[in-house]
Amino acid sequence: MKTKDEILLEIAQKYSTPTYVYDLAVVRERAKELQTEIGQYPQTEFLYAIKANYNPHLVKEIINLGFGIDAVSQEEVKLGLACGATPDKIMFTGNNMTDDEMVNVHDLGVLLNIGSLSRLEKYGSTYPGSKVSLRFNPNIGIASHESNITGGPDSKFGISFKDVRQALALAQKYNLQIVGIHQHIGSGWLRQREPMLALDVILEIAEQIPGLEFVDVGGGFGVPYSPDQTRLELHELGEKIKNRVTEFCEKYGREIKLRFEPGRYVVAESGYLLTRVNTLKESISRKTIVGTDTGMNHLVRVAMYGSYHPIRNISHPRGFEKEYDITGNICECADFFARDRLLPEVIEGDVLSINNAGAYGFAMASNYQFRALPMEVMIEGEDVRVIRKRESFDDLLSNYNF
Repeated sequence: MKTKDEILLEIAQKYSTPTYVYDLAVVRERAKELQTEIGQYPQTEFLYAIKANYNPHLVKEIINLGFGIDAVSQEEVKLGLACGATPDKIMFTGNNMTDDEMVNVHDLGVLLNIGSLSRLEKYGSTYPGSKVSLRFNPNIGIASHESNITGGPDSKFGISFKDVRQALALAQKYNLQIVGIHQHIGSGWLRQREPMLALDVILEIAEQIPGLEFVDVGGGFGVPYSPDQTRLELHELGEKIKNRVTEFCEKYGREIKLRFEPGRYVVAESGYLLTRVNTLKESISRKTIVGTDTGMNHLVRVAMYGSYHPIRNISHPRGFEKEYDITGNICECADFFARDRLLPEVIEGDVLSINNAGAYGFAMASNYQFRALPMEVMIEGEDVRVIRKRESFDDLLSNYNF
């Protein structure tokens, strides 16, 4: 049986680089972990945060595993429907949504999750007597980077936890049925304290709203990117959540559904960005700089968030280790994948694998500097399938009336 590195190296040789590769076995394993460990409360539902990776082949698989869809654009709503999700298994949490988005998504039969009093007023006046979900800001935020914190005093997301009465007054004014409430404190967290505090806040809000069908506590489950990070203890967290929600339901007088919206946790560790080394040189300070055929246009997380991604030399994995700065081919100073990183000795022509690239990798990629997007490949065991062709110059030019 071939090793993972052998399969990745064959893909790089056959399809060239840069290429994104996703291992379907990892997606299935992570989805099952969430369902088993976090889903200990019997009425738990999972909506996949499709923004993490929207390749339809992966989305279809995740839907088939029993997930609904957490969508943040009307295009994501339509993609979820196209991939087999039913409208009742999709929720639209549009940030600063337009009137057109509100109307279009409502017409598709998908529940809207509204995060401002202004939009709630517009929704109520347009669709009086209809169902709605409300997103609240619990004033608690945690994430792997400050740009990923979506709760707290300065967040642009959600209705303030202090404005529950105003939201209820608007719902009453337009005879709206609040079927769910929602929060999301941030992305990539690896601790239990903050999510449990935020759960307490959203359940305190839930106590004030009769007739709820669900409480949605968002996603944000982190994965360990760097060697010094510890994996999130899912079973213990799931047990704490089950006990807290069960206690709430006894006081509330009815069972409610509990929703989560994982994205990163399902797909991050399944992904590899394969790139070939084309340049080796020394800087003035005597650092060895490795130049590759991909860049921050294909994986922006390092430049944007200072993120850590494991990098492996899969061509020569057993060489003597040396320290390198790994850089891309984009004309920007921020175009680094790693600094002062130890790798087995690298030579020009080697293939590197940038790991844990399945979430917010291709999904945030761009055509900056008029460069094409890479190919995407999915592996299942030793079976290899191309799930998105490599863009060509003609593909890029075809978007213009030229």
